[in-house]
Amino acid sequence: MSKFLSYFRVKHLPHIWCPGCGHGTVVGALVRAIDKVGLKKEKTVIVSGIGCSSRAPGYLDFDTLHTTHGRALAFATGVKLSRPELNVIVITGDGDLAAIGGNHLIHAARRNIDITTVCFNNSIYGMTSGQYSPLTPLGSYATTSPYGSLDRPFDLSALVAAAGAPYVGRATTYHVTLLIDLIAEALTIKGFSFVEAITQCPTYFGRKNKMGDAVRMLDYFKENSVNVKALDRLPPEERENKIVIGRLMKKEAPEYAESYLDLVDRLRSQGGDGR
Repeated sequence: MSKFLSYFRVKHLPHIWCPGCGHGTVVGALVRAIDKVGLKKEKTVIVSGIGCSSRAPGYLDFDTLHTTHGRALAFATGVKLSRPELNVIVITGDGDLAAIGGNHLIHAARRNIDITTVCFNNSIYGMTSGQYSPLTPLGSYATTSPYGSLDRPFDLSALVAAAGAPYVGRATTYHVTLLIDLIAEALTIKGFSFVEAITQCPTYFGRKNKMGDAVRMLDYFKENSVNVKALDRLPPEERENKIVIGRLMKKEAPEYAESYLDLVDRLRSQGGDGR
């Protein structure tokens, strides 16, 4: 355990997350994945926006940016283009990423810039009192949907894959080993990689929807998840409302920062100034 503590700014602990929140589990999976693939702290930048999950960089002993709401990927793009040798990781929540940050997500995936994004999806805005988010399940209760949400939620992983990301994975905070493996694999991808971490919020989402405490919410993840490898073996009626976990997409595509630098070199070789 002591080697993992080296990834944290211990003086800033304990964290601010509520009892039973799954965000600590996701952060633990992230640092284990970083350790597994051997990323150097001095070569790694972690960027976040605003929200419960976005407080995580304050606890992580890396070069970090805590940016504005929804704009983490915009800042991360600037970091990667100016310092392409760095490993750039974005930590963000479902409200931060899928609402005000949605266009940044689509275009980062479309460009295929070499950034690993981990979305902490707890299906609600936790930091600002429990409003429903673009990923809140249909019919679920929140402070802004007291009669049940009428909005159909995004399948954010499917959206990112459709936008062109070469790597997409999903796991829950119950399936911690899988989550570590997916993040570790995402960190090795040359291009835009995306891991959706389904995590529990007992304080707002769980309480509003009578799902019980954190343990019962984890049991729900266990009982309602199916690995993508087993999905085709299920009859259609059993696939409905299942959380599909595992590696959802892996392919190759040209990486944006490399293509940009190639263009600069080509222009310089032709006598231009590379601007």
